[in-house]
Amino acid sequence: MAHPDPSPAPLPKLRAWWAHRQWLDGAHPGATPAEVLTATGWARSVGGAAPYLGLFARAGLGREAVDAAVAALEVHELPAARGCTYLLPAGDYALGLAVGAGAPEGELAAAGKHLGVTRDEIEKLCLAITQLLSQQGPSEPSAIRAGVGGASRSLGEAGRRRGQSTTLPLALGLLQARGLIRRVPLNGRLDQQRYAYAGWDQPVVGSAAELAARYFSWAAPASVQHFRWFSGFTAATAKAALGPLDLVQLPGTDLLMPAELIDEYHEFVPPTASHPTLLAGIDGIHLLHRDLPRLLDPTDAARPSPIVKGGRSFGSEADPQTHVILDRGRITGIWEYDTEQERIVHQLFVPDDEPLRGAIDRTERFIREQLGDARGFSLDSPKSRAPKIAAIRAASATGPGPAPG
Repeated sequence: MAHPDPSPAPLPKLRAWWAHRQWLDGAHPGATPAEVLTATGWARSVGGAAPYLGLFARAGLGREAVDAAVAALEVHELPAARGCTYLLPAGDYALGLAVGAGAPEGELAAAGKHLGVTRDEIEKLCLAITQLLSQQGPSEPSAIRAGVGGASRSLGEAGRRRGQSTTLPLALGLLQARGLIRRVPLNGRLDQQRYAYAGWDQPVVGSAAELAARYFSWAAPASVQHFRWFSGFTAATAKAALGPLDLVQLPGTDLLMPAELIDEYHEFVPPTASHPTLLAGIDGIHLLHRDLPRLLDPTDAARPSPIVKGGRSFGSEADPQTHVILDRGRITGIWEYDTEQERIVHQLFVPDDEPLRGAIDRTERFIREQLGDARGFSLDSPKSRAPKIAAIRAASATGPGPAPG
């Protein structure tokens, strides 16, 4: 191994490296959805356009190609890290389910404590659901509720206050985590949030150390705290998971890098040519670390956010409140899609130029022709987004800052 550079890691190089490792440098056109997700990490999926935008930015993949991969079970939405829903490649199904298994168990424990739900009744409901699906095939929740009859019950006003109106979601969550059922998009799309459930026989196996190895292959350099955010692990579990890994600390930082990547990192030269990409605010380039300031220049971090009330700055937020424009790892603007005008509305932090205009035009055309909208999450809508779009339009009149690089 080459001797590590003892000087502190420069932020522009780190940003460019993160973008390079996240395949946001234009070097992987035509890769399959599974190849992208295997190399760059699981894509957070909340019923919005994020998976489509991320796969389009990284490999030029259109919606039909992504939907075909979902239909063929080459990639699939599953409850994974922290129990949150991600789009995973088939090779990671067992691991994703294993590391996410604690979330539905926690929900059942809370329902037992506050709503009088017993494990026995939920296990009986799970059995009724699996028997029903084996007989009638993929079914929507309303059909499952009708089919299992009294095995599912209302949790009354107390349940509604806690977001649990019936016992059915508790059973569905457990069955998904056990790999016994899976959600099937009703129209094959990831951004519509309408599902049926089908029987499944997916093994559930994987360790915390296995997730740690995956994570640092996607996100390095990253800190222990970054890994704990992504995994949801306790400090003790995270420490044990990192133990088997050969990690090197970058000088002047708390960031860790697999030793096998150190030579490549030190030899890496940040590109001088810009390569802007338009991404969802929950894209992995941010959400793997959930450390927004690392992607912002100090002048941009100090900008007042046009979206958030109270005069807070961009850098003070835990997550972007909009979609983002990225160039060599730096956030250089924000954007949303206006469905009425079928246009991307944006605020730039840098001067407009041909590569940036081209990236905006390509993404705008992709959304207009293949998606119809670029929702941030399942409850996002053109109506709810209107004030945000108006604020971005108003803020764009303030002018950009200096170019990256």
